[in-house]
Amino acid sequence: MLNLTKVQVKEEEVLHNLIQFYIYEFSKYIPTIRMEENGAYKPFNLQKYWDENNFHAYFIKLENELIGFTLVESATESEPNTIEEFFIMAKHSGNGYGKEIAKKLFHMFPGDWFITQIENNKPAHAFWYGLIKEITNDRFSERFQEGMYIQEFNTKQVCNLQ
Repeated sequence: MLNLTKVQVKEEEVLHNLIQFYIYEFSKYIPTIRMEENGAYKPFNLQKYWDENNFHAYFIKLENELIGFTLVESATESEPNTIEEFFIMAKHSGNGYGKEIAKKLFHMFPGDWFITQIENNKPAHAFWYGLIKEITNDRFSERFQEGMYIQEFNTKQVCNLQ
């Protein structure tokens, strides 16, 4: 069973540990990412996920095994939903887990969405473009701006999330 579980403040260290793998994987797309002198990557500031209502941190679990995480900013009156970070461990990639989790997120936060990928991350662009094209029946917009692919769509109006 694949599921999302809300990260609790007391689990922040576990999330930071997973983020180290994410940054490691991401470093192949951004060569300027460097390890700190302590042998770890600079940790993310996660405070907003504990303090602000529209920021959400989730563990992605397969049965009871941690296989990834996602950081989501839910919509406000003036801003759409956004996936800030999304990560599935390499050993679990290609099994459809990312697709299933993304669809769960779209159900949890219906409405307008804004998804971005950096130009160099071709696998991420292929994943998000294909998934969004599928669930919206090709009713979304995509543009390339300042080194980023950006997809915009609405899950309330057009999505096929089975």
